[in-house]
Amino acid sequence: MAKKKIVFLTGDYAEDYETMVPFQMLQMIGHDVHAVCPDKAAGEKIITAIHDFEGDQTYSEKRGHLFVLNASFSDVNPAEYDALVIAGGRAPEYLRLNRKVIDLVKHFAGAGKPIAAICHGIQILTAADVVRGRKLTAYPAVEPEVTMAGGTYESVNVYEAVTDGNLVTAPAWPAHPQWMAAFLQVLGTTVTL
Repeated sequence: MAKKKIVFLTGDYAEDYETMVPFQMLQMIGHDVHAVCPDKAAGEKIITAIHDFEGDQTYSEKRGHLFVLNASFSDVNPAEYDALVIAGGRAPEYLRLNRKVIDLVKHFAGAGKPIAAICHGIQILTAADVVRGRKLTAYPAVEPEVTMAGGTYESVNVYEAVTDGNLVTAPAWPAHPQWMAAFLQVLGTTVTL
């Protein structure tokens, strides 16, 4: 397996599981994963939030763990990376307002590099105008944004992922097994047991 260099975009109040679990899974496989957040440097922490589905009209939110970034957003040169992962939660609502985040996403999309986004992370993709003509999924509340941005929203079970070429999306953390398996396939990563 060829080791890949991956930008992992997250931020304050990103969903805890959607940050911790895929970051660790990709490292476990042997990829070089750089967790970054705009305006923060390597060694700084973000606050995560735990979102759960408890039968209400939307998810509940509780404070999550502190997550230590292992790289500085300001040092990221997207040309040096093979892929991009975007965590969900509330962070994307704010991260999508950052011009440098949008430029980062546009680089990966324009170069046809693998992109994985989950939950509300798709808000960053819609803000970057890179979903036009693509099939993808997201947290259901993001469906109108996907449609308005010219994408085709796929309503799937919370345990499923959608792949369209280099783009792999999922509605929420219960889809981690399918989402990460599909992303590894797009990356060309094989795991032998």
